[in-house]
Amino acid sequence: MTQTGPLNGELKWWQSSVIYQIYPRSFQDSGDDGVGDLRGVTARLPYVASLGVGAVWLSPIFTSPMRDFGYDVADYCDIDPLFGTLADFDALVTEAHRLGLKVMLDYVPNHTSSDHAWFRESLTGKESGKRDWYVWRDPAQDGGVPNNWKSFFGGPAWTLDEASGQYYLHQFLPSQPDLNWRNPAVRAAMFDVLRFWMRRGVDGFRVDVIWLLAEDEDFRDEPVNPDWKPGDVEHASLDHIHTQDQPETHEYIREMRRVLDEFDDRMMVGEIYLPVVKLLPYAGTAQEPMVHLPFNFHLILQGWTAELVRGFADSYDAECRLRHSWPNWVLGNHDQHRFKSRLGADQYRVAQTLLLTLRGTPTVYYGDEIGMTDVDVPADRLVDPAALQQPDSPEAGRDPERTPMQWDASANAGFAPGGATPWLPLADDYPAVNVAAQDGDPASDLNYFRALTRLRAEYPALVGGAYRSLETPGADVFAYERTPEHGGGERVVVLLNFGGEAADVAGLAGGDTLLSSLGDRPERGAALRPHEARILRG
Repeated sequence: MTQTGPLNGELKWWQSSVIYQIYPRSFQDSGDDGVGDLRGVTARLPYVASLGVGAVWLSPIFTSPMRDFGYDVADYCDIDPLFGTLADFDALVTEAHRLGLKVMLDYVPNHTSSDHAWFRESLTGKESGKRDWYVWRDPAQDGGVPNNWKSFFGGPAWTLDEASGQYYLHQFLPSQPDLNWRNPAVRAAMFDVLRFWMRRGVDGFRVDVIWLLAEDEDFRDEPVNPDWKPGDVEHASLDHIHTQDQPETHEYIREMRRVLDEFDDRMMVGEIYLPVVKLLPYAGTAQEPMVHLPFNFHLILQGWTAELVRGFADSYDAECRLRHSWPNWVLGNHDQHRFKSRLGADQYRVAQTLLLTLRGTPTVYYGDEIGMTDVDVPADRLVDPAALQQPDSPEAGRDPERTPMQWDASANAGFAPGGATPWLPLADDYPAVNVAAQDGDPASDLNYFRALTRLRAEYPALVGGAYRSLETPGADVFAYERTPEHGGGERVVVLLNFGGEAADVAGLAGGDTLLSSLGDRPERGAALRPHEARILRG
């Protein structure tokens, strides 16, 4: 079925698809070392295709010392042996495309590993040909760090190279030095990385921390955040007006987009944590396009009530239309707690329904389709540097949401069938919460997810249609309609009860029930039950 929408007629694949994020370390171990790998991912692609998604995004698989689990890249154009080989990657792409799935890679342009050959050459001295490939500064007048900039992982964003007496910038670990994107040679080299992978069949990229590419040219101190309090992550103690969202970043992204446009039908989504008014300009304009999708994380970051979610959905959708930007929605990822843990079990299917029926591209995190939750990782099993370097900030750690996929009730949940100890501990509930247990159960979370993606395929209005919220006086209900953008086809109404009380919805829509999160088909006009999600025809 051809999907049509408001942007240039027929929708592109990145507009009509559900994107499924795979954290390769945690998806499937085929090598009996307790770490997931590319052959494991390839073996599980038929399952991914069965979900009704259209694209897979792989978190970093490049050569890396793994101090930040792949986000510290030592070679952008090779696969880390932990995950396999380039031949294994090529086989994955071939199988994904055979199954009708697009393949997206995690592109990490802001920084490299300190093990990268470029940085090792940069360390040879101030006269090195690669010195200006990174951000170096002389000490402050007192001999200390050049300014007050902070690392996301705690501490100063500067480390001293004693041999040269200069400091280098790292907005994350000291072993993740920032590239100097002001240098045209750096940009040219990084753009060649994109070409390398697109020639191997990669369809798109999730671009890591894309809003950090440029820093203030004068390296001014950043102002103190007056709302910061002890226990908050140290990075939040400053207002990052000189290290984030700099004007030059937009030009770098426009150049990046021109490289993608050298190839047919490729895309990129940018990781950007900014308010909507600053977020959407990253899509650029028709004349000067930038990222195809500026990641919208606001469902993760804001409050969770029908009123708050409706207010944001209305304003975001309107702003996207005004700017001719395609919306997108996210409830979780490798840096954020699992949404079932964050919102509670009562809200789980309400949230899942919201994600897959709003106008725009949904991105789903592996395991969320079966209701995986955060795992309480013991102190002696913590591996995330964000947690290890910030023990006084318990929310900094990301291990709880990165635990192995729960495939079945066998040892290691089928993730590491050879018996190796998984790199992170498994959830206690895996004998019951797993793919095998849910696959044959029509009432399971997994099959509810599949039912939602089937509705997306059957009703074009849920993908390319217009969005309009509906009034729900006096109820903790968010209701909205999806209608065909250009006429024809059927109207669909979505009713989401955020509250614990039944709600009268007879005046909202009288159509037949297509799907209820409670597993039955309520009669027309029947009250919306506590925490129920219901989708109606017309």
